[in-house]
Amino acid sequence: MKLLNILFLLGTLLLFGSFQENEKNSYQLKTIVIDAGHGGKDPGCQGKISFEKNVALAVALELGRILNENLPDIKVIYTRKKDHFVELHERANIANKNEADLFISIHCNAGPHYFKGSETYAMGLHKTEGNLEVAKRENQAILIEENYSENYDGFDPESPEAYILFSLLQNAFLDNSLNIAGKIEGQFKNRVQRHSRGVKQAGFVVLWRTSMPSVLVELGFLTNPDEEKYLNQKKNQVYMASAIYRAIKEYKKELETVEE
Repeated sequence: MKLLNILFLLGTLLLFGSFQENEKNSYQLKTIVIDAGHGGKDPGCQGKISFEKNVALAVALELGRILNENLPDIKVIYTRKKDHFVELHERANIANKNEADLFISIHCNAGPHYFKGSETYAMGLHKTEGNLEVAKRENQAILIEENYSENYDGFDPESPEAYILFSLLQNAFLDNSLNIAGKIEGQFKNRVQRHSRGVKQAGFVVLWRTSMPSVLVELGFLTNPDEEKYLNQKKNQVYMASAIYRAIKEYKKELETVEE
């Protein structure tokens, strides 16, 4: 009951806070936090030649570079710029403390060797076991944190029942989160010619406590040899980062357009 009560209260506070954020920011996209998944002692998933933490960082840094170059009015903040470990709750804290208007967490996926394609997640209740398994894998990072039980109010990343409680969270930002997620997948599919596995929802700890629209991008499967080769090539990392940039640009224009 303790966890349920805390999550319900948090969901209520986030809902209230979202209205304040919208009013304060006048629907402007001013600050973006880019989160390169994993890092340091947490390598994430791995293929035959690479670790998730390194591919995610390369694309995150490239995304920030493109944003700084083309949308200099947007403040770009990274949760990490080097290969070091940042606890998941601290990644959300960075976004919240800087009053970010958008949080984008970049990752790589794992699965059977024949799985391929990108997918972008918003915080929510998983609709398939596959979505749940992706969330479980990404959430495993909390197990190497000190005092993780206290940091996450007793959340057990292996308990399917715990994820149901996540349906109470991020509802205030779900529409915008799904909006930007759709734009990212659209750019991957239509501009980069990547196979898109679509927009999905699941309970990711890194999105749990962010008080702004937030998405988690799975660039592709490192466990697929062809995709791993693709994702480790610099030009393709630029393509993927550019696709996310174009989605952000489109989202910003849509968000800040005031109908007469």
